Amino acid sequence: MAQRTVLVVLFDAVQSLDVTGPVEVFTGAEKHTPGTYRVRTASLDGAPVRTSSGLTVVPDRALTVARAPDTLIVPGGEGSRHPDPRLIDWLREHGPRARRLVSVCTGAILLARAGLLDGRRATTHWAYCDRLARDHPAVDVDPDPIFVRDGRVATSAGVTAGIDLALALVEEDLDRDAALTVARHLVVFLRRPGNQAQFSAQLAAQTARRAPLREVQRWISEHPGADLSVESLAARAGFSPRHFARAFQAETGTTPGRYVDRVRLEHARRLLEDTGDGVEEVSRVSGYGTPEAMRRAFVKALGTSPAEYRRRFRPAPVR
Repeated sequence: MAQRTVLVVLFDAVQSLDVTGPVEVFTGAEKHTPGTYRVRTASLDGAPVRTSSGLTVVPDRALTVARAPDTLIVPGGEGSRHPDPRLIDWLREHGPRARRLVSVCTGAILLARAGLLDGRRATTHWAYCDRLARDHPAVDVDPDPIFVRDGRVATSAGVTAGIDLALALVEEDLDRDAALTVARHLVVFLRRPGNQAQFSAQLAAQTARRAPLREVQRWISEHPGADLSVESLAARAGFSPRHFARAFQAETGTTPGRYVDRVRLEHARRLLEDTGDGVEEVSRVSGYGTPEAMRRAFVKALGTSPAEYRRRFRPAPVR
């Protein structure tokens, strides 16, 4: 497997987490599978930049000497609202040369100003979706998802959504095990599906304080098709069913049943988005048992059937 170069664009008043989130994901994947990624940062003149939080970041090189990367990442931040015209010119010229073009948060505004989102579906931080749509009517702005894939272009919402998108790209490039390893190291879920709402469903639950309950949360996320009854989960945690139900709700803020429902829904959504598996197979491995049970869950939570969800949200083929 050829090593892929990931280039992150830096500029003054960039959001530091928009930079470090994806960088940590891709460097973590490189540690897991050496020789897969070379992560680099670059600013216009190669000079250090001061982030919106006051941190100073020293880039590896200047954009003017950076070669066309496999994946070009454009972060957001206050500096994206009033960018240096030279940065827009550079993106306009070099963005099309990257195999994959990615933005985090308001980095989408920079891509739009460079004309790289025209005719594509895209998202950004919820607070700036209206502005993006108003200023760039050629862009099909979707304010709901945490990230959107449209061919070779991927855009994400604020901060943590950049981590979700980076994990999805690692899973695409390598495999699920590699992405899972990185996610565990960063103490985040493997990834939230791209079309999950920016106001998280699964992550609305807190991480339990006690290790047995945290292990149960992990088990649920990794085995949605298993027996996830209160009795089974309580036995795994070493609690009585009654004590388990009380403790789980006290420490996560939700009941075991609601937590399982969320995980199964998001697992099914991911499979419908990312695979060609039939609805019957998806319902089975996601723990619903039957397509009808999954259909009822989708209609109740999302207002649409699994088939319609797939039709609407499965990423368009790369073009």
